[in-house]
Amino acid sequence: MELEQLRADMVAAMKAKDKARKEAISSLVSAVKKTAIDEGCRDDIKPELVDRVILKELKTVKEQIDTCPDSRADLKEEYQFRYDVIASYAPRQMSREEVESYIREKFADVVATKNKGQIMKAVMADMKGKADGKLINQVVAGLCE
Repeated sequence: MELEQLRADMVAAMKAKDKARKEAISSLVSAVKKTAIDEGCRDDIKPELVDRVILKELKTVKEQIDTCPDSRADLKEEYQFRYDVIASYAPRQMSREEVESYIREKFADVVATKNKGQIMKAVMADMKGKADGKLINQVVAGLCE
């Protein structure tokens, strides 16, 4: 995802007077800018950085939804809307079957050791941003049995 696309969508939401959507996209743009400044690439923001920030924000909003009390339906609805907006920008994640076949194919020699720590170290470096870490951990645990 390009930062310029996010900005253009934010402007479109402002013109459409869609305040909730504008705020969700605006928070993404701010998070991307902050991360870029922290990493020292303020002027040259790569799509990989934008995707990484989007996934991080998606995870944060998911946690907000999960920890929100049921008595606060209004707040839960707001978080869900934000989650849906951010999810529309998130890069496609690999499914459980895709992760398992990818690990079996690409890391067959490491999987043969049945050493979970060693497998996770090799796999996570390669699959960062392509699949959820919890899913990768579950698949690796299954392969180690």
